[in-house]
Amino acid sequence: MARVYNFSAGPGTLPEEVLRQAAEEMLDYKGSGMSVMEMSHRSAWYENIQKKAESDLREIMNIPDNYKVLFLQGGAHLQFAMVPLNLKKKGKADYFITGNWAKKAAQEAKKYLNVNIVASSDDRQYAYVPKISRENLSCDADYFHITTNNTVYGTRIRDKDIVCLDNVPLVADMSSNILSEVYDVSKFGLIYAGAQKNMGPAGVTVVIIREDLISEVDAQIPTMLQYKIHADNSSLYNTPPCYAIYICGLVFEWVKKNGGVAELQKRNEEKAKLLYDYIDSSRLFKGTVDKYDRSIMNVNFVTGSEELDKKFIKEAAERGIANIKGYRTVGGMRASIYNAMPIEGVKALVEFMKEFEEKNS
Repeated sequence: MARVYNFSAGPGTLPEEVLRQAAEEMLDYKGSGMSVMEMSHRSAWYENIQKKAESDLREIMNIPDNYKVLFLQGGAHLQFAMVPLNLKKKGKADYFITGNWAKKAAQEAKKYLNVNIVASSDDRQYAYVPKISRENLSCDADYFHITTNNTVYGTRIRDKDIVCLDNVPLVADMSSNILSEVYDVSKFGLIYAGAQKNMGPAGVTVVIIREDLISEVDAQIPTMLQYKIHADNSSLYNTPPCYAIYICGLVFEWVKKNGGVAELQKRNEEKAKLLYDYIDSSRLFKGTVDKYDRSIMNVNFVTGSEELDKKFIKEAAERGIANIKGYRTVGGMRASIYNAMPIEGVKALVEFMKEFEEKNS
């Protein structure tokens, strides 16, 4: 069976080159006589895999030396709790609500400290990113939390538009656009991202944290939820998701081979422009968010008719265009065009959209 163009929002499509290498090494990893799935996480074999993955991630993201890279579990949802539990000092944090997951992060944080909502776009179902200034931020906050890409509704915050205070750590959930566009890591106190969009399979969460933010915390906080424990033990306090980290390492190598994050950003912008340009010219399809704030990873569009949307999704699947259905609170369609989605996939989608419009408008 031929591979489909998988537009799933997550787990997302992975580079075919990576999948083929993983298949080749499945039974015998580089002469070890075993699969990475079977290796002890204390073995030299696995230690080298994890060290190289970290080294390559540091290179492609230009991570400064005074940051730790942690490979954890639990997804972004667990980080919604770990961030306030570990960074709480004065008991107050600022949150910028630009979508579903930003809202959930703030809701979780409210269990542990006082949350100040700097701004929110829920008045228009997160169809835009509110404009804020430094005056909107609290100088006495323990941290300021943002979500750089809104997977559900399809908006993004560009690196150049980030607003923050020098004395308040900036925390970012980058789950759905990490490695897709360049961000200056030195702006952030902490970055976290679930792997299952642009880095690898589900099961591993990357945390990039500035060393001065790693400290002893309340002893009542569960051991596994303490950044210091994981940092002191090089992400090996317990058995890590070894195979998922191995795949992430292969993806990081693939990013390097393909020119790095800056080059992938150019490709992603080209793919997004191709799709948005057609949507903007269409008589049938309409975008759902303000143009300036459009994500280059998650593209939402609708026909205005639930019946036509269902028909489009069904016929698209028959054409090998898979997982195009929009999130349940948005409806319509969502094309997630992560790093591994080739431009041929986007061209195939646009061509099908043109055919569908001719037959149904």
